Amino acid sequence: MNKNLLIVGHVPSPNTEILRDAVVKGATSPDVSGIRVVVRSPFEANAEDVLKADGIILGTTENLGYMSGALKDFFDRIYYPCLEKKQGLPYGIYIRAGHDGTGTKRAVETIITGLRWTPVQEDALICRGDYKSEFENQCEELGMLMAAGLEAGIF
Repeated sequence: MNKNLLIVGHVPSPNTEILRDAVVKGATSPDVSGIRVVVRSPFEANAEDVLKADGIILGTTENLGYMSGALKDFFDRIYYPCLEKKQGLPYGIYIRAGHDGTGTKRAVETIITGLRWTPVQEDALICRGDYKSEFENQCEELGMLMAAGLEAGIF
């Protein structure tokens, strides 16, 4: 049975687009099968996308110590339609942070705690400081982790 992985990534810059594409690359690895990957911006994604998802990866920038307004808008629109129906949804997070990203992580995780989603990573992936190409590998690994976990039935 195919499973659906929703990737909701805010990409306001070329670097954040590269990171989102790295997540997609990992999720669509030839080593994983049976996973349908749907990629949306936070403004495009809607409650129906989440309701169809077997897993979700969220990507945001750090904006003034908070998540992007785009991701907050996404949560505002999907929260109540998905609240009772998607409890336990496996999720992963990556954050592109110019500073430390802890406020952004806390803000996203506060909303996700309310949704009762289940983390697939021990801690959010925070790509801190100046841009480094290693961020791409970390994001690719996150995409692969989620897709392989869904394929194996772990998540």
